[in-house]
Amino acid sequence: MKGQSLCGLIVVVTILPLLALEEIVESETNFAVQLTGDDFNEAISKNNHFIKFYAPWCGHCKRLHPLWEQLAEMMNVKDDPRVVIAKVDCTQQHELCTQHEITGYPTLRFFKLGQKGSVKFKGTRDMPAITEFINQQLNLEELNEIMDEDSKMESPQTVKGALVELTEDNFAKHVSSGNHFVKFYAPWCSHCQRLAPTWEELAKSLENVDDVSIAKIDCTVYKSICQDFEVKGYPTLLWIDDGKKVEKYSGGRDHDALQTYVKKMLGIDGNKDAATDKEEEIKKEDDKSEVLQLNGDNFETSIAKGITFVKFYAPWCGHCQKLSPTWDKLAEKIRSIKKSVIIAKVDCTAPNNRKLCVDQQVEGYPTLFAYKDGKRQNEYDDSRSLPELLNYVYKLAGHDEL
Repeated sequence: MKGQSLCGLIVVVTILPLLALEEIVESETNFAVQLTGDDFNEAISKNNHFIKFYAPWCGHCKRLHPLWEQLAEMMNVKDDPRVVIAKVDCTQQHELCTQHEITGYPTLRFFKLGQKGSVKFKGTRDMPAITEFINQQLNLEELNEIMDEDSKMESPQTVKGALVELTEDNFAKHVSSGNHFVKFYAPWCSHCQRLAPTWEELAKSLENVDDVSIAKIDCTVYKSICQDFEVKGYPTLLWIDDGKKVEKYSGGRDHDALQTYVKKMLGIDGNKDAATDKEEEIKKEDDKSEVLQLNGDNFETSIAKGITFVKFYAPWCGHCQKLSPTWDKLAEKIRSIKKSVIIAKVDCTAPNNRKLCVDQQVEGYPTLFAYKDGKRQNEYDDSRSLPELLNYVYKLAGHDEL
């Protein structure tokens, strides 16, 4: 089947000792439960289990590993998990894997509590497909109860001041204009359940703010929308502006942290005097800097010719603040070597720059893009030290140009 090629067959067991030298080095934190022949039957007799049968040397298994651990982190809660995410190393548990007819790696099987046998997962190995499969295997009545309890607290109507329940019918229209802070979730996800009352509180506290809506969408029901927005874990909190993803929120999930983030994205600051002083301070620094400040009006013309290395940032971003002096030094160094190479920056929080940053696919701060004769290069994601940044520009321009 296309996209479901097998890593290898059990009949190659004779060469496993050699292939074991290629074992994947897994992260120190492993959330998936490691099962063996000694505890397997007891485990599946106590709870639902979704199990990955794998071989450490298998390339497909290695690629699946981070997603499986992410799924396990969400599902394997201490208090009464609905399903346990587990794994079995078939190079160590030959008899167990043979018993469950494992003929290739990885094989994913769902063992439902109280039922004999298991159900094999045959879909694509991405988070939306896997979570949809889990929903199908869990008791449908239980899932409906969860969703009913969730809906009692949160109105499904698109009304100002309420937590907006997005669906396939209203999503595109609702987010097409304005600012939206959206929670992408799964009803069974424990982290989502803990966030739910805080998310409702956030919507209520912002009911008098006209410029933003607080919303949520169930990714186990509206899979395609979540795939379009590249949701890979739950909950995922995205800031969406005029229908386009601006960035993924990665801060604290308490009410104050979430509210502060919303106000920053809207440019609302309770301490206006302090904000004004900070803006003046930044402006003075900009006057001294060799870094060219770009905006929505001059961006296209500025990058049209030659090489322009641009930092897309937010003034409140800690990583951006840390990079700022290095970026200034980079501009000074480049200026002294080759004046035709421009080191620039764009403040994505400025009102006239928001659309520019969305168009340039800026999803977090800082984002570094180089442009060569107007054509955007791949995002720079290496070390942000001055020598590495200089080396990158040097290679981009060519040895004869710098």
